[in-house]
Amino acid sequence: MRLVGPSGEQVGVVRVEDALRLAEEADLDLVEVAPDARPPVCKLMDYGKFKYESAMKARDARRNQANTQLKEIQFRPKIDEHDYATKMGHVKRFLEGGDKVKCIVRFRGREQSRPELGIRLLQRVAEETDDLGNIESHPRQDGRNMVMVLAPTRKKAEVKSDQRRRREEARAHRRAEKHAAKGARRGSRGARPDDAS
Repeated sequence: MRLVGPSGEQVGVVRVEDALRLAEEADLDLVEVAPDARPPVCKLMDYGKFKYESAMKARDARRNQANTQLKEIQFRPKIDEHDYATKMGHVKRFLEGGDKVKCIVRFRGREQSRPELGIRLLQRVAEETDDLGNIESHPRQDGRNMVMVLAPTRKKAEVKSDQRRRREEARAHRRAEKHAAKGARRGSRGARPDDAS
């Protein structure tokens, strides 16, 4: 078998008994890393530490992996200004969070004969959110609905890592304030005069 040392150096082709003896002398495990190679490749390593580190890497990869969701917001062609502002707040929040937004304009009755109202409304939405996202699919009529999809400019993983960093900074700041307050209380207790005269 071909043997690789603990720090990645090539030991060479050795017999199994010699490799086991070297592993025992170094207090390490002999792990077969490439069984299909000719000759098979084995490495001297601390297998418990290796498993722990690979589990930690997998956990970090899962934590940094973020699934973008598709959020839906529904409008009406004759939407009131206040309702529009409320829904735009939701759209902006979703885009800042790294999620895609599906904007739907629902037409009823005679409104279906005026699709330009829906196009104008969706273009207004796109203009107001052009700094947070861009149009992934342009407005198109789908039966009684007109649909447009907005995609965020920042990836969800970036947003999550920023949120995690801000949380850690806030937590460290609170700890420092708590520690400073505790130190101030201790200092004020020590400065108080005793009742004994």
